[in-house]
Amino acid sequence: MNYGLAGRVIAVTGGASGIGLAVAREALRQGARVALLDSSTQQIDAALTELKAMPDATVVAHAVDVRDRAGCEAAVEAIELGLGPIDGLAACAGVSRPEPGEQMAEDTWDLVIDINLSGVFHSVRPVGQRMLARGRGAIVTIASTDALGGHAGRSHYAASKHGVVGLTRSLAIEWGRYGVRVNAVAPGVVDTPLLRKVAPPEHVQNAMVDRVPMGRFSRADEQAHATLFLLSDGASYINGTTLAVDGGLTAGYFTRWHGADLGSKAMLEKGVYGPPSSSPAA
Repeated sequence: MNYGLAGRVIAVTGGASGIGLAVAREALRQGARVALLDSSTQQIDAALTELKAMPDATVVAHAVDVRDRAGCEAAVEAIELGLGPIDGLAACAGVSRPEPGEQMAEDTWDLVIDINLSGVFHSVRPVGQRMLARGRGAIVTIASTDALGGHAGRSHYAASKHGVVGLTRSLAIEWGRYGVRVNAVAPGVVDTPLLRKVAPPEHVQNAMVDRVPMGRFSRADEQAHATLFLLSDGASYINGTTLAVDGGLTAGYFTRWHGADLGSKAMLEKGVYGPPSSSPAA
């Protein structure tokens, strides 16, 4: 799929891992010039080794913590001096530190809010200022399905992602008339080795995957494709939206067995829906 990004400059925060790395990887395949911003020098080195091995790849990286407003300003300035004006920004940096609300340490709350919400603003603002001066550009923030509802043990994370959606909508209203679009992608659960390591297998199968109508988690590249579409001219009249890329997870409230209607005794008796074991595997 060609998003028409060849020759454009795409900046990606949190670009050395996860969804950010997937966005960077796909943008390079599209012929874009890519700048990674990430706080982990170790992950940056690994990402650059991989990405520079791609054919005709133009990619640079800047070690910056999105909580550092001045650092974000300096990184954006350096990117534009080195690669040219930034055409698109994917703000992917984020963290999650699950803790019950009544036990949550102040430092934990501050960390998640500072990175996930304030960090998005610190990275979006200097890019947006330059885009406004040029009268063009597109920005995509990474929210979450936790921006569309609550999540036990993650009050700080959900609050930060609700904030990201509010920030996205507000900036879209402010900047749209100047030719700068701002949208959000709200990923469902992305299947990663880390997820499989930290989540109990029975919870993965019987709760998380069970409630997704498509019967599986997403891949990082699927989130990347949605992000790049919103950065492309194909989304030229999409502004201020939050696109849930969640396999239908947030489409309803009583979803089980990948969308089976367990509330209909008649259909269950007719055998329209089988037991969970007959549903697609995780």
